[in-house]
Amino acid sequence: MFGLSHAPDLTGNRLRWFNVERPLSLEDLRGRLVILDFWTFCCINCMHVLSTLKVIEETFPEEVVVIGIHSPKFEAERDAANVAQAIARYDIRHPVVHDPEMTLWRAYSVRAWPTLLFLSPDGMIIGSVPGEPDRLPLTRGIGKMIGDWKGKGMMAPKRLALRRPPKTDGLLRFPGKIKPLRGAGDGKLWAVADSGHHQVVVLDDDGCEVRRFGGGEAGFIDSDAANSAFHNPQGLICGAGVIYVADTGNHAIRLIDLEKDEIVTLAGTGERGMALGGPEPGSEAALASVWDLELAGERLFFANAGTHQLGELDLASNQVRSLAGTSGEDIIDGPSMEALLAQPSGLALDGKAGTLYFADSETSSVRALNLKSPSRVDTLVGTGLFDFGAING
Repeated sequence: MFGLSHAPDLTGNRLRWFNVERPLSLEDLRGRLVILDFWTFCCINCMHVLSTLKVIEETFPEEVVVIGIHSPKFEAERDAANVAQAIARYDIRHPVVHDPEMTLWRAYSVRAWPTLLFLSPDGMIIGSVPGEPDRLPLTRGIGKMIGDWKGKGMMAPKRLALRRPPKTDGLLRFPGKIKPLRGAGDGKLWAVADSGHHQVVVLDDDGCEVRRFGGGEAGFIDSDAANSAFHNPQGLICGAGVIYVADTGNHAIRLIDLEKDEIVTLAGTGERGMALGGPEPGSEAALASVWDLELAGERLFFANAGTHQLGELDLASNQVRSLAGTSGEDIIDGPSMEALLAQPSGLALDGKAGTLYFADSETSSVRALNLKSPSRVDTLVGTGLFDFGAING
């Protein structure tokens, strides 16, 4: 928490603003509670905060202004074009300030991604919350503060004028993974996680659309192909007549039964969960940003990016359990349940060797989980949370 102090200004020559016609000053924001969201687009925990901020914006549309302060960690995140792509990919509709030199980060003494800072209607810093906030207490607390300020005549509610970039569309929008559809004749068909359309698409070898699953709007609905709903699916893997889907935005694992034209949820509650433990029934297991899947018989492996773990769903018993990682974030090898991972986001299985390879994105590393006893994690490439290469080799 901060003591009461005047907030530094949000304008500067090196700052690029998105979703508004012009840069906003603190004077422009007077009379409303301002939430500054310090984030970077590689950070899974930053992505989790966006849904909480959306609820707050919808609950207090005239009393609260959310401004994202994009504070890049990696070199690629300093590129404004990449930031614009991330804003579109995550459908961020509030103003975003791109701060490639971390000027505002330092001015506000921020030390962690994500961090929320709160400015009172008269431009004073009144508090901060590092990490992922608890949505319900935060929303209640904001409502109480707004009520108090209204009683003191400090509020001047007003909707912020926002600019939406023109929506570009095509067959796919921000696709995640593509995998061969098994049983379709030597890879003649392909399944694609069409993340930006909240759908899964089946294509033929010429790239022509064969089938599409999901209604096209973000949601969490089990039904047939046209009436079901996904939310930002990133990964998938195909079995005989089925497609397993990493439904990232719903923190769930879904099943598309191609013969029955039916989508069902195998694991996940729709809400972001805490650390994996288990085993526990899939219907009760709260997952966290399931990013990719691999399959070996009745064993469905998943990257639980939001808790920095790997997990397993036993398809025969529908039980979920932790496979590797403590939920701490780092790059530390060792026995699988003692190792530390950092946002695993891609999987590749060598079934013969019994090795599950994974891209540990936050550490820019490639690591391997030995599935045989004694199970352990080893790093093939990568060194640390803040180490990354600009040139291969």
